[in-house]
Amino acid sequence: MITDPLFYAAAIPAVILVGLSKGGFGGSISMVGVPIMALAISPVTAAGVMLPILIVMDVVALLAWRGIYDRQVLRLILPASMLGIALGYATSAATSEEAVRLLLGGLCLVFAVQWFFSGRHKIEPEAASRPKGFFWGAVAGFTSFVSHAGGPPFQVYVMPLKLEPALFAGTTVIFFAATNFVKLIPYFLLGQFSSENLATSAVLLPLAPLATLVGVQLVKRVPRERFYLVTYSLLIPVGLKLVFDGIWHFAA
Repeated sequence: MITDPLFYAAAIPAVILVGLSKGGFGGSISMVGVPIMALAISPVTAAGVMLPILIVMDVVALLAWRGIYDRQVLRLILPASMLGIALGYATSAATSEEAVRLLLGGLCLVFAVQWFFSGRHKIEPEAASRPKGFFWGAVAGFTSFVSHAGGPPFQVYVMPLKLEPALFAGTTVIFFAATNFVKLIPYFLLGQFSSENLATSAVLLPLAPLATLVGVQLVKRVPRERFYLVTYSLLIPVGLKLVFDGIWHFAA
């Protein structure tokens, strides 16, 4: 089990934020989990620690949002996500920890900037697009495999469709529950479920259902815009730190 207090100082708020997102509150803030943990440990180790916790969150969220989802969206993007996972697994051997750190930091910055400066206040929904849905579904599967950061590309496609909040939450839950379950196989093959990782996951696990259930309630009661503002602002310093660390390694 990881015993470094600095890790838990980062991991506890990371798990809480991810749990709120899994409950449907905060959308793609679930991507902050691994980046925040990666400030204290390897991003590859952080991804391994986080996956069992995500599975528990998914089960709780599936029960909370059962029967509420958009069939058309899932039919298009779920198969694409499986392709993205396969691509992530195929390229994992050629990817160093520092390259993952650099990619992860870049994703944080890209999606933070995209959220702040995109037309997120657009009211009219966009029409569903098969090419866009397949592309962003595959990207979501790949980034989810690399660092559990599939939320932003998923939202790039789904958010403009302007689904009702409950329908959006339920669709998101099913998409990532299926994606995370499939990821168990390649993660096991890559040796991500070491005894140390699993013991660390077990320590953090009690936070998972509590944070997820709180997220379910917040969807129904609290305006999300302020929460988005805080969490996407958090992505900027985290992303800058990870990018700096990655560049420093390659320049050394």
